Amino acid sequence: MTASNSATAPLKLGISACLLGAQVRFNGGHKQSHLCSQVLSEHFQFVPVCPEVGIGMSTPRAPIRLIGEPQAPRAVDTLKREMDVTDALTAYGERMATELQGICGYIFMQQSPSCGLERVKVYQDNGMPVTGGGRGIFAQAFCARHPDLPVEEDGRLNDAVLRENFLTRVYAYARWQQLLHSGLTRQSILDFHSRYKYQLMATDPVQYKALGRLLGNLSQYDLQELAPRYFSQLMQALKKCATRRTHSNVLQHLCGYLKKALSGADKQEISQLIEQYRTGIVPLVVPLTLLKHHLRHHPDAYIARQVYLQPHPENLSLRNAL
Repeated sequence: MTASNSATAPLKLGISACLLGAQVRFNGGHKQSHLCSQVLSEHFQFVPVCPEVGIGMSTPRAPIRLIGEPQAPRAVDTLKREMDVTDALTAYGERMATELQGICGYIFMQQSPSCGLERVKVYQDNGMPVTGGGRGIFAQAFCARHPDLPVEEDGRLNDAVLRENFLTRVYAYARWQQLLHSGLTRQSILDFHSRYKYQLMATDPVQYKALGRLLGNLSQYDLQELAPRYFSQLMQALKKCATRRTHSNVLQHLCGYLKKALSGADKQEISQLIEQYRTGIVPLVVPLTLLKHHLRHHPDAYIARQVYLQPHPENLSLRNAL
């Protein structure tokens, strides 16, 4: 299958510098992530950023914390509360959002008052953190400028389902950028959507139908207005994690294209593997590998173009643990 059509050059990902081992944290240390620095670095070109160093803070330094309202907190020095770096971190986030050209995703340091995406501690006047927390100042400013960019926190990537979901979105983002670069047409959007049919059925089948209805009225819209609207809704749909149930449903749909080609024994074998996957006995790669085997021997042009069969390079082995 050649559904992934991934570029030969590795995709660029922004990343919190401390996750790659850079000694930029307040205590002069780092938070090196084995997954990022040893595993994913073999497949992606990382662009490291440390917002605190970027705005001129020294290493080591007094830590900062978030205070005030969770929806609009301030970032202050823990020892000198009058030292407020909120505006500097915000401006740096907006600057990096402009300067980091060509990235297809970003991995942020969790629980960081500058980089955390969610549940970052926001302290009240009584010294206690508010329930639910907030978002880091740099991350908030950066993501506001790139709402469709796939982002994730380092700790969550240790979950196989979340890791596969994030990298599926990274490659979807890259494919869309390639489409924009090659020249956007109404037909190219329809082709793009067609290729993502079964991937969307696995993540958000309701939104897949809604996107289909949107494109059904394609001629009524200005292309430059519709394209970003479509892509934003697509990325939101892909953000939902597929389940064993939805994956199984997609596998059964794909088997339908083979119903006239396979023997009764072959049909029974793949049905059994799909059921074993659905009930948690085997990983997704097992029925999917057999399905691909049959599709190679009984090719279908429409199915061969489906991103679902290979949404990311096979050597990432992301579906071995699903």
